[in-house]
Amino acid sequence: MQIETAIFLIIALVFSVVIHEVSHGFMANYLGDPTARVAGRLTLNPLKHLDMFGSVLLPGLLVLTSSPFLFGYAKPVPYNPYNLRNQKWGEALVAFAGPGVNILIALFFALLVRTGAGFLPPAFIDLSVLVVYINILLAIVNLIPIPPLDGSKVIEPFLPGVLGSVYRSARTALEQNGLIAFGFLILIIYLFGGPLFTFIRTLALTLIGA
Repeated sequence: MQIETAIFLIIALVFSVVIHEVSHGFMANYLGDPTARVAGRLTLNPLKHLDMFGSVLLPGLLVLTSSPFLFGYAKPVPYNPYNLRNQKWGEALVAFAGPGVNILIALFFALLVRTGAGFLPPAFIDLSVLVVYINILLAIVNLIPIPPLDGSKVIEPFLPGVLGSVYRSARTALEQNGLIAFGFLILIIYLFGGPLFTFIRTLALTLIGA
């Protein structure tokens, strides 16, 4: 991989995860919780959001080792679910805002690729394809229903009765022990990583019309 491409990949990833986190904060603020706004996290300034490992070291290591995928994360935007006006759907809406915005970014750049091939510079088209892939990957991985990923909160209000209560208890326990949750996630990616990333790549190629 050329150094210029690697640098762009990391920059695109950083801004994609920053927008992802800011979207959580904006949705929480819209639904009645000002925690992120008061903490100064409703900003696109990456310095307010960067996590040294998740935003710099991890993606850098993946690029240097020629990993078949690129992933990273920013510091989670704080919010208080008890402040949300809608106690049933509020937390799920806040959680979905991040992956939802990544999907919108992917669709926007996929549209540029599809419609701009005749008049946009080829280099810009190539970089847009990378943005599509990165944002589809962020959306799909974050929607996996395992704590601390967003999918664990998105799925909860859809679960009926006792199943919802059991899931909520398990999610809370996993969130309180980040090491177990992280290990669970690594296991899932290890077991299903091949098909998962093949699906993500196929979806990205479908969006850009390749």
